[in-house]
Amino acid sequence: MNKTLLRSLASLAFVSLSAHADDGGGEWPTWGRDGTRNMVSPAKGISVEIESGEVGEDGKPVGAKGLKWVTEMGSQSYGTATVKDGRIFIGTNNEKPRDPSITGDRSIVMCFDEKSGEFLWQLVVPKLDAGKVNDWEYLGICSSVAVDGKYGYVVTNRCELLCLDVYGMSDGNDGPFTDEAKYLAGGLEKVGSIEPLPLAEKSADIVWGYDMRTELGVFPHNITSSTVTLTDKYVWVSTSNGVDWSHINIPAPNAPTFIAIDRETGQLAGEEAAGISERTLHCNWSSSAHGKLAGKEIIVFGGGDGIVYGFDANEFDVEKDGDDEFNLLKALWQVDCCPKEYRFDENGEPIKYATYPGPSEIISSPVIYNDKVYAVIGQDPEHGEGVGAVTCIDPSKGTGQDAIAWQFKEIARSISTPSIHDGLVYIADYSGRIYCLDAETGEKYWEHDTLSHIWSSTLYVDGKILIGNEDGELVILKAGKELEELGSITFPAPIYSTCVVANGTLYIMTQTHLYAFGDQ
Repeated sequence: MNKTLLRSLASLAFVSLSAHADDGGGEWPTWGRDGTRNMVSPAKGISVEIESGEVGEDGKPVGAKGLKWVTEMGSQSYGTATVKDGRIFIGTNNEKPRDPSITGDRSIVMCFDEKSGEFLWQLVVPKLDAGKVNDWEYLGICSSVAVDGKYGYVVTNRCELLCLDVYGMSDGNDGPFTDEAKYLAGGLEKVGSIEPLPLAEKSADIVWGYDMRTELGVFPHNITSSTVTLTDKYVWVSTSNGVDWSHINIPAPNAPTFIAIDRETGQLAGEEAAGISERTLHCNWSSSAHGKLAGKEIIVFGGGDGIVYGFDANEFDVEKDGDDEFNLLKALWQVDCCPKEYRFDENGEPIKYATYPGPSEIISSPVIYNDKVYAVIGQDPEHGEGVGAVTCIDPSKGTGQDAIAWQFKEIARSISTPSIHDGLVYIADYSGRIYCLDAETGEKYWEHDTLSHIWSSTLYVDGKILIGNEDGELVILKAGKELEELGSITFPAPIYSTCVVANGTLYIMTQTHLYAFGDQ
């Protein structure tokens, strides 16, 4: 009997606990649930006695268990679900068009009803003309939507930040932006010079947009991807500035990698001037974190240079150039999370990037937990496996390398964000291993090999660790210092997105379908 079958049988032995409304864990309005990016759900009684079933001829699952509903997306879906006020938002591509008049390669944000899975509306984004160097074919929207009140904020494949009305066009076309039909034809860049396309009834309502390519000269590499951070006044955005097709040249070395946008006006409020772009190894894809460290409100950004930066969340530095003034993000500290021996060999010579022993950037999100920051280095999965590191940063110890509380280097490269609960760090690497570390010391308690590459992040919920892998397995481990594999559930397609629990429902997003498991 093979290992996959044994795991599947083990999953059927789970004791099912009904999810009570009071223990449903609340909503999941942004990547990582809140600004700390800590992948932890407070939900209780979430059943994992579930089965995905098999996909039938009509695209629907047959033989599923514990399933409330399922909906089909595109063929490649990376934009992890967010759930707020009865709506679910995901990012995908257009390989299964909801609007029959819009076919071909497009990037899509879809909005569904939380209770029924009914399709409500979609944002259709044209692809950039440059192709895979800036906007890889068929990747779709890779960012998650961050929702607050009536508005959702998303970074598109065109290197734009869009503010969307969560109700779509159902409550009218809210301004100041009202050219959705022209946007559909060519994005923000071409709104003033292009003929409109017909809008479907269930179309997105764009409130305002900011084009980082035209406004800042940003050169996104392969795809623009990150989830924004929301504070009271600002939207904090990674620009995805990176290298060109050669993987050596940086076309925009002076463009900012991280900016703040005014939430009301959609205009630039501030930009980093830490020189990250000129040091970027590949691209800037990390989603920033927001929280308090030592009583100070702070924004934490993982750079494409392998360095984690702490910026003031409320104050900017003002730089004058003649009559012009520029708001620069106020840097408080920075810590290089890439070990020196990954950057330089024993003779002091730089180690080539994208080689197994070489340096890496930060792609996953830094996590804020108990006045510390936890960051993981990694690379584009296309570069293969290589050495990695988890770094625990304590800014109270200093503003540079002295702030490193501990560093764990047994892990391989990772694009996964940690989940931290009860003093334990759960983190996966691209090679397919999951680790449990002590949050204070970095001591390793256990590791578990899933035998498949991992793109997604661990989720802690109800005493369990859930994570999907490239083989389409949902791996379930018992949380705690002792390793116990509870089982795994096989899905018909790879799982690259992170599991989400909201209002008592477990959402599993494969490349092609979004599954909602829970009480009917």
